Amino acid sequence: MSATRALRQLTAVSARVVAKPALRSMPLRMSMTAWTYPRLTCAATRAFSLSSARFSEGSTDVLLSQKLAEELKYEREAADEAEPEFLKTFKQQGIWKVFIHSALGVVAVINHSDIEGNDEVTLTRKFGNENIRVMFSIADIQNAEEPEFGQEEEGDSEESENPRSYPIRVSFSITKEHAQGSINVDSMCQDGAFIVDNISYYPDAQLGTELTAEADWKRRGLYIGPQFETLDVSVQEEFEKFLQERGINEHLALFIPDYSELKEQKEYVRWLENVKKFVDA
Repeated sequence: MSATRALRQLTAVSARVVAKPALRSMPLRMSMTAWTYPRLTCAATRAFSLSSARFSEGSTDVLLSQKLAEELKYEREAADEAEPEFLKTFKQQGIWKVFIHSALGVVAVINHSDIEGNDEVTLTRKFGNENIRVMFSIADIQNAEEPEFGQEEEGDSEESENPRSYPIRVSFSITKEHAQGSINVDSMCQDGAFIVDNISYYPDAQLGTELTAEADWKRRGLYIGPQFETLDVSVQEEFEKFLQERGINEHLALFIPDYSELKEQKEYVRWLENVKKFVDA
């Protein structure tokens, strides 16, 4: 979720909270007056309800459509149509290929386009005789907690130079051609770095990399390896060098949050468009 959208939502919530006491302070006589209106008014209200039902339209449809249109207009005006520099640079490097998963498990490659409606992203690359896969989900952007409104921390000048990024869970799998087994790495990506949780080894490469419910169920009963922080410091350092040599480094850790936020914003605009079309139909 973009910071601008989060701020707008927080402002709207504050406005509603301020408005509620005014409703509670309304004199009792005014609320009772509504029950003393002429019977003709009640009849007109019932007639309107029957008319709405007859045409299969809710009485709130028009207002909802208007609000969706306003939000859609705002998001389109705020969006930058030009391709971001970070994405141009990433493509020019040509190290990673970008794939996107659908809800049915189908994988599609994107070079200069995108697949609508999907939130799980996969990057792949070759490194010698190794196949490396990186997976993350833009859903982590939506689940991330925004800082409270008005709350500031010390060192704002330093944070402005290094913008805050959302924590995103990232998994890596490494397999080798003509060799059995796979190494899987679970990590957290934030602030330009990967924080490794654990490193697993699966003797069956297919079991370690297959994206099915059956494979996931089988993996649950297997030993996933020790917590990375419990390993000897020298082993941790060599593992970090091992990953960095394969392109799992600061550049990738900066790209993933930026790409996630970019795609989440695009998907939000598409969601507004699709929901509005459905309400208007």
